[in-house]
Amino acid sequence: MEITESRILEQIGKGEGLNLEFKACRNHLNRGVYETVCAFLNQHGGTLILGVSDDGDIHGIDQDAIAQIRREFVTAINNPQKITPPVYLTMEEVAVGDKILLWVYVPESSQVHRCNGRIYKRNEDGDLDITDHTVQVAQLYQRKQASYSENTVFPHLSLDDLDRNLIAECRKAAALSRENHPWKGLNDSELLQSAQLYQTDPETGKSGITRAGILLLGKQLPLLQAVPHHRTDLILRKVNLDRYDDQDFVDVNLVESYNRIMAFVRKHLPDPFYLDGTNSISIRDTIFREVASNILIHREYTSAFPAKLIIEFGQVRTENSSRPHGFGRITLQNFTPFPKNPVIARFFRQIGRADELGSGVRKIMQYGRTYGGADPQLVEGDVFKMLMQVPEFGKKSKAMNESGQIEEWIINMLSACTEPQKGTDLQKIMGISHRATFQRNYLNYMIEEQLIARTIPDKPQSRMQRYIITERGKKLLENHRT
Repeated sequence: MEITESRILEQIGKGEGLNLEFKACRNHLNRGVYETVCAFLNQHGGTLILGVSDDGDIHGIDQDAIAQIRREFVTAINNPQKITPPVYLTMEEVAVGDKILLWVYVPESSQVHRCNGRIYKRNEDGDLDITDHTVQVAQLYQRKQASYSENTVFPHLSLDDLDRNLIAECRKAAALSRENHPWKGLNDSELLQSAQLYQTDPETGKSGITRAGILLLGKQLPLLQAVPHHRTDLILRKVNLDRYDDQDFVDVNLVESYNRIMAFVRKHLPDPFYLDGTNSISIRDTIFREVASNILIHREYTSAFPAKLIIEFGQVRTENSSRPHGFGRITLQNFTPFPKNPVIARFFRQIGRADELGSGVRKIMQYGRTYGGADPQLVEGDVFKMLMQVPEFGKKSKAMNESGQIEEWIINMLSACTEPQKGTDLQKIMGISHRATFQRNYLNYMIEEQLIARTIPDKPQSRMQRYIITERGKKLLENHRT
């Protein structure tokens, strides 16, 4: 998710608190940075902004020190001698006026972390060292174990139970998303430990692949032996309402499950022409990438309730078991992101299948109405449900032909409007004899889609009116030609 100047100023304006910490760090990292990261991981997550003093004054980071600070930070948090277990976090540069700040989002972890061998917990006043407070440490471990079933250790599982080729593919995907990704230099065992998919049970002392590990990367047989009820039901039900028109019962690892979900969606849902600004994007894939990730990341895997994605006429329904942190319909006003399976979510982010926590719900809300004509409904409970309106194949966008390509008449009109054109001249170019039909079905469409614009917008009926291609139209025409 893009971190803008306005967003970071809004955060700074709120002042430090339970989930927000400032560090000056003008030309080097303060010692307290890592203690704060540890505290955020152990508590409820938070945001760290470097280049800002405790009272909210923006000093910025020295330009010459930025690269070194970023390298030092990434190296340290992946060093088990500094943060145990190590984590993977990223720093984002944000320009505020003429100053550069560094922004770090730290999600809550499903494990207890130590910084330099000490355990830290977050409160309103800062970071507390609770290492010697045995009751607080025990409560922290108990809360993590009770809240996050993904960390259950299976000592009998080994690397042989995982798909080694899939591990290699995930390493490659992570490296493509970030050039200096630490997974590039790790072998398979080291990668599992870095991704927190291999852990030690604090009660038994036994080590092994976790539930998250076998779910994400497991071969099918050992996966179903460890999590026998794991399944995602994909159903198309439009004609035969008593049964189904098509189905796919997915009981493979989560990386492959994501691919199967997206393939089913692409097979059965249309992808109408859509411009996001001046860029043509797949609005269907943008929405259902988030839906697929949500189904897989935020499921409670100790429940035998199978996840479902059901495509019906004009709508899609999803259901998956959940460990709710609230009940009722979710809106952008009342929505507070909470990581149900932080290890699985973090792995999906590393391989480019998910973004920052909470961004998926915002994207579903942002694009859902445009895609289906109504706001999506997301309802949290023991079973998390989504209901989204979707277009039908018969209701094809007039911008697309049967092959899914941009209609030739749009390209012709855009090409003509690279120079100002009269409406009557455009009508002739289009070969349409009826003036009202041309205006209603062609000219007005191009104006509404902001592909062309009036040269005299305040006087639509002016006899001097001409029509000219917009920047949005130019981008579409350029993409078509290339």
